[in-house]
Formats: sequence, structure tokens, C-alpha cells
Amino acid sequence: MDSKGMMNDMENPLTLYSLNNLVREAVSTALPARYWVTGELSEVREAVNGHCYIELVQRDEATNELVAKARGTIWARIYSLLRPYFLEQTGHAFAQGIKVLLQVSVNFHELYGYTLDVCDIEPAYTIGDMARKRQLVIKRLTDEGVIGLNKELCFPLLPQRVAVISSSTAAGYGDFCDQLHNNGYGFVFYTKLFPAPMQGNGVEQGIIDALDSIARDLDFWDVVVIIRGGGAVSELSCFDTYELANNCAQFPLPIITGIGHRRDESVLDIVAHTSAKTPTAAAELLVHAMLAQAQWLADVQQGVFAAVRDRVDGEKHRLQSLVQRIPVAAALFMQAQHHRLDLSQKYIDASSPERILALGYSITRINGKAVRSVDDVAPGDEIITTVAGGEFTSKVIDKNNI
Repeated sequence: MDSKGMMNDMENPLTLYSLNNLVREAVSTALPARYWVTGELSEVREAVNGHCYIELVQRDEATNELVAKARGTIWARIYSLLRPYFLEQTGHAFAQGIKVLLQVSVNFHELYGYTLDVCDIEPAYTIGDMARKRQLVIKRLTDEGVIGLNKELCFPLLPQRVAVISSSTAAGYGDFCDQLHNNGYGFVFYTKLFPAPMQGNGVEQGIIDALDSIARDLDFWDVVVIIRGGGAVSELSCFDTYELANNCAQFPLPIITGIGHRRDESVLDIVAHTSAKTPTAAAELLVHAMLAQAQWLADVQQGVFAAVRDRVDGEKHRLQSLVQRIPVAAALFMQAQHHRLDLSQKYIDASSPERILALGYSITRINGKAVRSVDDVAPGDEIITTVAGGEFTSKVIDKNNI
């Protein structure tokens, strides 16, 4: 053919340029219009001249393998309008990894080959896809039963040992440390930074690596705080990934997030034990936790003081009552003892020798010893007999045994 379609032969070959020119004309004829096409941005490269060069791919939904790929160009004039519009509408930068709906024209250049010229973009498609992915992540975490695990952990009474995951250069990290260490109550906190990128493609793996480092010395820490602070809203999608959320949900220490945004909470916020809007708010949360325990201890102290005071007052009253009762008790005791002594005296009086003698009895002695038996004397012995009123002496004449 000739250049318009007639088959040629080996003796009349086409140059590569001619062949490519045929392809260009065929493409231009077959695909003259603009087309809306969906795909995933696998590469986005902004040139110094203002143009943006992209690579658009399509993956098999079952295997995730690439099934189609095309290079594209967004010329500077269009890109200068498209980029801020897309960011404003989606809250996400025009960057690799997102799905887009683009209006393109198909071109074939003899030197550069097949390309797509991007004319327009529909942000609603990307918003829907991002929301769909986010909901799929939340559903997967829910179905696996892990989404609420971190929230079920008991928050420490005194969260003083704080492992911080953040970028060392992030303004939010400085705000967090200033708010925490310079709190108005004099509470002491111990913090250590576990560095991780807070934007870009390395966020997910960076935070997971930091969590692994903290887990190696788990007993050293009370809580983990993930803070970001500032930055574009477009950079927040990195906190919606499954792997990051799954690691945080199952981490054995309570996680506090302070990512610093005002849009709907990220998946990381959802799985964290407690979510704060900003790094400063995260620090205030820890200070207030300490303050609550300080107030509780103050209340306990006041309760102890009151209990001791009441006990002392009660014992004082009891002692005063005892003191007042001592004279009465003593009088009763003395009265009882006097009565006992009176009875003893009466018994003694009734048993006295004088009383016995008065009753007609007598006491006989020989050589100063009482005569208890007739065998104690013999005829001729001189004895002394005591009776009531005196005594007399007599001599034994005889004795008779009974």
C-alpha cells in the first residue's frame, strides 16, 4: 500500500517516521474527540516550565495487576488552573496513588509516541473513591473486630511517661512539648521522640516502625501520642490506610492522636484511644488527666483529715465523759469497800476471844500453852483459867477421860 493505506513491499519500505506518521493520522481520525477516562495516578511529575507529566494506570480488581498504562501531559496553562481547583474541591493534592476521572484527547507523536493530553478533571470522582476506600478500611477493621481494641485499654491514672511519634522539625511537636512541660500545675512529664515522617508516602511505614520501637520497651511508657500539626489537608489521606490503622488499633498502650485538622476524623483518629484536634490539645489532655488525679488525691487527703479530726473529737468527748464518770464510780467503789469492811469487822468481832468468853466459854493454859485435851494435864499440875472479866489459878486434883 502507499502512505494512504496501500501495502508496501520489502523494496519500498517505510521509514519509522512515516509509519509513526500513519499511526498518528489513524489515531487522529479514529479518536478525534475528547474522552472521559478513569485511572490511577501512578506518577505525577511537575516540570520547571509548569507542565505536569503523569502516568495513568488501570489494575485488575481481582489480582491488582496492571492491565493498562498510558503517559499523559497537563500543559502549564491548564495545570495552573486544575491543580488548585482539585485541591480545593477534594482536600487532596494532585498526586500519585489516587484515582481520577480525566477528560483527555488522544495523541500520537512520531517521536514521543502515544500520550494523553489532559483537558479537565472531575474532583467528585476522586472524592467518591477516597470516601469508598476509607469506608472499606473502616468496614474491614470492624469485621475483623479490631477497630475498638485500643479504646478498650484502661487509660493510665498518671500518664507521665509519653512516647511521642512525630517529625522532629514539625511545629506541632514543639507546641506539644511546650504545653506539656510548661504546664501551670508543675506536673512532671517524661517524653521521648520516636521520629517518623508526617507527610508523603513514608508516613504509614514510618509510624509503624516507630510503634515497633516503642513496643520493644513497652514497660517504659504509659501512653503513645501521634502528633502532626499544621500542613495541608491534602496530606491527611496517609492516615486513612488499613495497615497503619490496624497496627494502632491493636497496640497495647493507649494512643492519643493530635493530627491537627478540622475535617472529618481520619481512620487513625477513629481507632485511637483518644483523638485531639491539635498537638496542643493532646498535651492539655494529658495535663488534665494529671490534674484530675491531683484533685482526687486532694479530696482523699481532705477526707482523711476530716476522718482523723472526727476521730480525735470523738475520743476527746469519750475521755471527757470518762473523767466525769470517775468521781461517781470512785464513790460507788469506796461505798462497796466500806460495806465489805463493815461485814469483815462484824465477822471479826463475832469471832473475837472476848465475845466467846462473854458467852460463857473459858480458856485454860498450862505453862502458857492452851489446854486442848485432858491429856495435856496431870494431877498436881497448876493451871490458869481465863474467863470473862479475869482469870484464876487452880490445881488439878484428878482427871477423867470421856
